Amino acid sequence: MDVLERIKTTVESSPIVLFMKGTPQFPMCGFSSRTAQALKMVNAEYVSVNVLEDPEIRANLPRYSNWPTFPQLFINGELIGGCDITLELYESGELERMVRDTRKA
Repeated sequence: MDVLERIKTTVESSPIVLFMKGTPQFPMCGFSSRTAQALKMVNAEYVSVNVLEDPEIRANLPRYSNWPTFPQLFINGELIGGCDITLELYESGELERMVRDTRKA
């Protein structure tokens, strides 16, 4: 399976997927840390992928998503965005609604 197929499979395997540097417990960059924290604050259950452990995914995810930076948050198979967008959604209450909606689906 090529790397773009692996990314697609990962994105479709769970309602919420966060591609980040490090892990939620040990984030390796501030943006990843803040994004994971926002998800924690809305009690999101999600799959995280440490792009530092998989250079192939790190190199090809921006091509897959058309988004150049990390972290990258996907909800229901769609790219939501990175840290700034996730924090804006959190502050507006929208992130909580999106997470809640994944539980109903």
